Amino acid sequence: MGIIFIPRDNIDKHFFISLNYIFCYNMKRFVFSLAWVFALVLASSLAHAAVVEHTFNVEDITVQRLCRQQLITAVNGTLPGPTINAREGDTIVVHVFNKSPYNLTLHWHGIIQFLTPWSDGPEFVTQCPIPSGSRYTYKFNLTGQEGTLWWHAHSSFLRATVYGALLIRPRVGHSYPFPKVYQEVPILLGEWWNANVVEVEHNATESQTAPIPSAAYTINGLPGDSYNCSENQMYQLKVKQGKTYLLRIINAALNEQHFFKIANHTFTVVAIDALYTQHYKTDVVVLAPGQTVDVLFSTNQHVDSYYMAFTPYHSAPQIPINNSTTRGLVIYEGATSVEKPILPNLPAQTDTPTAHKFYTNITGLAGGPHWVPVPRQVDEHMFITFGLNFDLCKNVSTPNGCSARQPPLSASMNNESFVLPRGKGLSMLEAFYNNDVNGVYTRDFPNQPPIVFDYTDPNITSTTELAFKIAPKSTKVKTLKFNSTVQIVLQNTAIVSAENHPIHIHGFNFHVLAQGFGNYNATRDEPKFNLVNPQIRNTISVPVGGWSVVRFQANNPGVWLVHCHLETHLPWGLAMAFEVENGPTPSLSVPPPPADLPRC
Repeated sequence: MGIIFIPRDNIDKHFFISLNYIFCYNMKRFVFSLAWVFALVLASSLAHAAVVEHTFNVEDITVQRLCRQQLITAVNGTLPGPTINAREGDTIVVHVFNKSPYNLTLHWHGIIQFLTPWSDGPEFVTQCPIPSGSRYTYKFNLTGQEGTLWWHAHSSFLRATVYGALLIRPRVGHSYPFPKVYQEVPILLGEWWNANVVEVEHNATESQTAPIPSAAYTINGLPGDSYNCSENQMYQLKVKQGKTYLLRIINAALNEQHFFKIANHTFTVVAIDALYTQHYKTDVVVLAPGQTVDVLFSTNQHVDSYYMAFTPYHSAPQIPINNSTTRGLVIYEGATSVEKPILPNLPAQTDTPTAHKFYTNITGLAGGPHWVPVPRQVDEHMFITFGLNFDLCKNVSTPNGCSARQPPLSASMNNESFVLPRGKGLSMLEAFYNNDVNGVYTRDFPNQPPIVFDYTDPNITSTTELAFKIAPKSTKVKTLKFNSTVQIVLQNTAIVSAENHPIHIHGFNFHVLAQGFGNYNATRDEPKFNLVNPQIRNTISVPVGGWSVVRFQANNPGVWLVHCHLETHLPWGLAMAFEVENGPTPSLSVPPPPADLPRC
């Protein structure tokens, strides 16, 4: 086969389009061609890219919120932390100095980390935590990625205050696939506790109960005037009439999905999870923890002040949550008063039809920048059920703790409740690199659940012993051949409660082929697959009492965590991991660990 040459100034724009089309759609499959092309383009693009370097000082600071002072862990003394601004193709270098009292890691949510798995960040998976008083440098490349992503702590509840935006713009000489905007504005939804968040998680773990709900939600670190003592702590976006703004919306909350609206205004969605989409017009945005949405926002209303608001999407009403609404202000230039802003008409917090419409109506921008066609030949089929389970009481005498009447909560995937390999002396990725995983993890995560049942039966909690089934604790991975194509049916269950779950896959973006309610049925549901222009994500919000089908190519060697991005659910065990085998050459294999990699 001949070599295809593409002009240098267009190679990054078209290599996924042209070459993926050839290799994915051709009758002949080339086993490692895509990864080779990615590596070659990566090397070529470095000559035209910048090194974006940051120093992150992680330490405790005291801030005033909700009528009180609270000690929090933050980066460089700010909440949210620093925004990383870069261009596609740049290399990011972040020197992390951990001056906090806690061991921690940082995760760069949505970054593929092609051949840089040591920088992915989930503790005990790709690295041991950075000890208090120590440091670690994360280094990774942004080739082939463009849009809104973010970074956050990947240790305990610390991501409640240790997080920030990671914004990737087109490289110089390239443009967005939408009209030029007047200004770009990051909007980060956060979650606030009137407590030490590490203690919140510790108390929940010790008592084997759910953690206390948060006290407030925040917009760019500020709670807004719907909370006590917060009238002067409200985010304000000052705009000019007749302009178009790009809002980069990030759900950095720990546990709740949210609706987002601006009174009397509409949006045009242009990207999700740093992947471009067909333009989708809507008056409401819905996003789960971990997800990002880019929208065009036109200031086409009369000069006045308007509330922007986030309110939770509560897919499981029987589970208590913080059901408050956080507000900010959009103030038109020339507005004479901001005392009575116009309020948005928010959806009901249980409005699943509105949430499902938003999640499923968006399609990918086929042929656009960095588009990857759907791989057609599937090598691995998996059917993964997941949801909450119950566990055994560790200490029945714990005050306000578990009992036979109130058994503790657990969570699982295919009836395996994942446990991080703490105390093993090394991370899962180190064990993989050393080719000695004994005692760290096993390679027997099942492709299907152990038993078949009516997964989404709303009466399952009261009519079957499945409600009290104890999922065994384990650290199991699914091994994937390098460059194999994997299709996963993600099936929600109602063993304890039917709930919408956001599932994040580290190390990969994936095509979302279809979503629906009830139990997945291949005969009925496969004809619904969108193989032409499906949305591409790194975090999928699986419908309450329903399912999603995703597909990706395992061309990134290493160990990659798959987990629910509701912070309570990872400690309970709603996770697993993929072990992707090395490629056929050293250049397509996991490189040696950095010299400053933290030790357990």
